[in-house]
Amino acid sequence: MNSFASPQTLATLPVRPTVDDLYSRVLDAIFELRIHSASRFTEESLALMFGARRSDMRDVLTRLSHQQIIILRVNHRPRVAELDVEQTRQTLHARRLAEIMLVRLACQRPCAQDLKRLRTLVENERQCAERGRAIRLSGEFHLQLAQMAGNAPLAHFLDSLIPQTSLAIAQCEEQTRSCCAWQAHLAIVSAIEHGNAATAAMLINRHMDHLEQTLLNTTREHCATG
Repeated sequence: MNSFASPQTLATLPVRPTVDDLYSRVLDAIFELRIHSASRFTEESLALMFGARRSDMRDVLTRLSHQQIIILRVNHRPRVAELDVEQTRQTLHARRLAEIMLVRLACQRPCAQDLKRLRTLVENERQCAERGRAIRLSGEFHLQLAQMAGNAPLAHFLDSLIPQTSLAIAQCEEQTRSCCAWQAHLAIVSAIEHGNAATAAMLINRHMDHLEQTLLNTTREHCATG
């Protein structure tokens, strides 16, 4: 008997997600609160839930731990972090400083291909109906903008801040999303395209003002995307 699987058999085997795809799916689940700070889960249970290998899920949890989204402790179950108001305030302050500089740099070197990527992200945001994915896409917009600026250390710094802000947004009590996020992003793209650094910085400032007013409300009565 031939012990090798036939092409027909191989075609019916489930395709396991890549680590990057798995990361996005787990992040969406966290931002949709399907996995939250009170959830009880293990590396193994998440691997089963997402149809992934345990080793791949371990890589994802480690990455999320570095981003302070997941807390990993020896002899304890993984758990989703829960940011307090002071942590959120400090993160937003750091984001404001970094993003104003990054958007000014981006205005000095607007590239058609980079602008196309930003517009594609904005369009995906506009069409997105899933809250978790919308939050992730919004964060990806800011990270893509940072890459466009051409300053790797600043982009890396922002990459450490965006996930925490996204988690704070996801953990807002109010489940509705601001209708202004993608429009704000589109206005920023337009300012960069025209090389208007002053307008782009003003729009980033306004964007961050909105996030601060929303997320620093101690009762967390509202929600935004940013």
